[in-house]
Amino acid sequence: MVRVQLSGTKETMLATLWGRALDSRSPRPVLGDTAADEAIGRLDYDFGKLMKPSMALSVALRAKSIDTMARDALAARPGATVLHLGCGLDTRVFRLDPSPETRWFDVDFPEIVELRHQLWPELDERPGYRVIASSVTDRAWLDEVPAEQPVVVIAEGLTMYLREAEVRELFGRITERFPGGEFVFDLFSRLGIKAQKINSVVRKSGSTLYWGLDDSRELSDYGLELVEERMAAQFASEEDLGRVGTVPRLQLKALRWFPAVNRMGRIVRCRF
Repeated sequence: MVRVQLSGTKETMLATLWGRALDSRSPRPVLGDTAADEAIGRLDYDFGKLMKPSMALSVALRAKSIDTMARDALAARPGATVLHLGCGLDTRVFRLDPSPETRWFDVDFPEIVELRHQLWPELDERPGYRVIASSVTDRAWLDEVPAEQPVVVIAEGLTMYLREAEVRELFGRITERFPGGEFVFDLFSRLGIKAQKINSVVRKSGSTLYWGLDDSRELSDYGLELVEERMAAQFASEEDLGRVGTVPRLQLKALRWFPAVNRMGRIVRCRF
């Protein structure tokens, strides 16, 4: 067993890992992330500490929506390099399974990278794959990524933990370095930031959320052009709705009647 001792923002990744694992155990999983379930079995950690099992569906739906939009972005940018920022213990490289010709960079703190090495040592031998041990806000790590190809930047559960100046600098460094590309990431509204303590994962981990936007078109101020936006009620496809129980299905549909709540957490795809 691998003992885990993390706190604050770094600890939140364990909740989303657990959510994906619980979904994979469902008779009709939404995401079907079996690699997450296998990882859970190897970690010495109280996974019920931060999140109730009932939240697993929202975790799986968010991850699946980001996967779908990332696939679309990669299809639109053949040969693009992938920057998976704040990757945590996400197994997205397994789920998207890019070709060996695709250069994929997972980026996160050194202690997170060490955990990834222990859980998935086979990734060290995966063609095109590399992990960079660094905070995404550190300026130096980007120098390790070849700059001649366009990029697809993927970030799940990251931007809301950064301050506005950090988001602006990070996005600016990427858009200045590469000859075009796309971003796929989730973000909160300002109401979502104000209501952050309602989120048990944020509250119980002792984390703090900082950055949010009410109108995704404001991303033009960060050098990005909005291509697609999904509100929370759109995370689930009709096929997904058929996989879940009656109560969560009704809850998801009801979100459309509460615009402020529906916009609190959303996913965007942008280009530059």
